[in-house]
Amino acid sequence: MKTILISGCSSGIGYAVAHGLKSRGWRVFATCRQAGDVARLAGEGLEALHLDVDDSASIHACVAEVLSRTGGTLDALFNNAGYGQPGACEDVRRFAMRAQFETNLFGAWELMNAVLPVMRAQGHGRILYNSSVLGFAAMKYRGAYNASKYAMEGLCDTLRLELLGSGIHVSLIEPGPIVSRFRPNALAKFLQNIDIEASCHRAAYEAQLARLQKPGPAAPFTLPESAVLDAVFKALAAKRPAARYRVTVPTHLFWFLKRILPTRVLDALLGRAA
Repeated sequence: MKTILISGCSSGIGYAVAHGLKSRGWRVFATCRQAGDVARLAGEGLEALHLDVDDSASIHACVAEVLSRTGGTLDALFNNAGYGQPGACEDVRRFAMRAQFETNLFGAWELMNAVLPVMRAQGHGRILYNSSVLGFAAMKYRGAYNASKYAMEGLCDTLRLELLGSGIHVSLIEPGPIVSRFRPNALAKFLQNIDIEASCHRAAYEAQLARLQKPGPAAPFTLPESAVLDAVFKALAAKRPAARYRVTVPTHLFWFLKRILPTRVLDALLGRAA
């Protein structure tokens, strides 16, 4: 039975992928930050473990526990944990930008580095990173998140080159709008870290608040989490996995438009996005 470690499984994409892969015959180590979520997932039949990717000790303790249970092997890692910090670039203070990168990039990178020696020793492995359409197409008021995902994509492109011939494959999963708790979590960070009333973007932030508070899908072509599960499964099952798996119509569309449109025209289109 193949084994996979997944971060950020309390809800949304991680939750759906953990259950979906288990139903397809994988041994899944599903991880969460909160003890209550770990207990809930364990009650649902998953091998649930504590993992806070912002904490180095937690990362290494989790990997050690996984390897103890598997006898020292691991077939795949899905770096999924992350969140979005909304706000105009000039309103995101250094501590908030640092926190965005700690979770979305640095923690994921340290987790990958913790399992790479095992994969090198066994001569095979799959490493997946959950990126975004915002990993290649920037949109306003999402600068911190855009930056973390752009950085992730650049590092993964480099890692893929460095792992050629090792038997370890790296793929980026690039979702667009997906049903999840991403917007409620982003709203909490928006209210916590952005001084909305003092900002010159105050009027524009009203639209952002409406979008983040809107019940149900807030964007056209929103897909269920199962769409990401399908992409993850393809990346894991492929003999020669692709570098990128794009999910949702907007992701495919903007990937195409970025390749053919002048920057000024693309900026105009992206600038009208909510």
